[in-house]
Amino acid sequence: MAVEFKVTDGEQGEWAVLRVSGEMDLVTSPVLRQRVHEAVADGRRSLVLDLSGVVFCDSSGVGVLIATRRLMRSCRGRLRLILPPDGRAGGPTEGAHVNRVMAALGVRRLFDVHPDVRSAVAPEPEDEADALSA
Repeated sequence: MAVEFKVTDGEQGEWAVLRVSGEMDLVTSPVLRQRVHEAVADGRRSLVLDLSGVVFCDSSGVGVLIATRRLMRSCRGRLRLILPPDGRAGGPTEGAHVNRVMAALGVRRLFDVHPDVRSAVAPEPEDEADALSA
């Protein structure tokens, strides 16, 4: 049975939040890439990719994440990922698969990873200092 792939837009303060669900593979990954490019073209420089609803991710999905990181760095933007830990109270969760794949490939450390949107959009200590000095 095929799992529907969806990317939904949202905002949390200055952060654009793209919630991704379904399977990120060779067929669906270009959709996410396009949505990221649209957000950047719209002037968004703070981006959260919520991958907690992703049930499968292959190398093309990881490639889109790496390309997104490169794009955000090139425009001096910020990228944060939502990746739930592997196995919450009832066993493996959606999104945990992406966490395992990225860890196995050795690329998870390249990303600013958070367990949920709330922590991802929270100001960092240097963000708060910048806001106070402005």
